[in-house]
Amino acid sequence: IGEKFMKYKSLHTCIRVTNLEKSIEFYEKALGMEVTSKKDFPEDEFTLVYMTSDHNYEIELTYNYGKTDYTHGDFYGHMAFEVEDLKKSHEYHKSLGYEVDELGGLEGVATFYFMKDPDGFNIEIIGK
Repeated sequence: IGEKFMKYKSLHTCIRVTNLEKSIEFYEKALGMEVTSKKDFPEDEFTLVYMTSDHNYEIELTYNYGKTDYTHGDFYGHMAFEVEDLKKSHEYHKSLGYEVDELGGLEGVATFYFMKDPDGFNIEIIGK
């Protein structure tokens, strides 16, 4: 079977977090996501938490015991989420005290803003 006949389904994006509870709270409050599963591996000293907002795609939060800092590489861009009311979403995220950029966009393409999660990952919110 050639690659043009193969179908791939996006499953999850893994990000490493330094404070699991704070990250879960952020993704619940900021993006309305819910925990779908939590798996702790004490013998290997890490915990995996899967979160989703639509059950078609998940974010995997990986917490490595005792790890308090990661260096972000310059190869990472961002995760993107779509929302019906961009202005309302923008005001909501600002009211929660998150690090939120001003509304911007690319003419004829999209209107959006960026915010950061507790570990500094960029998240793009795009108006529908």
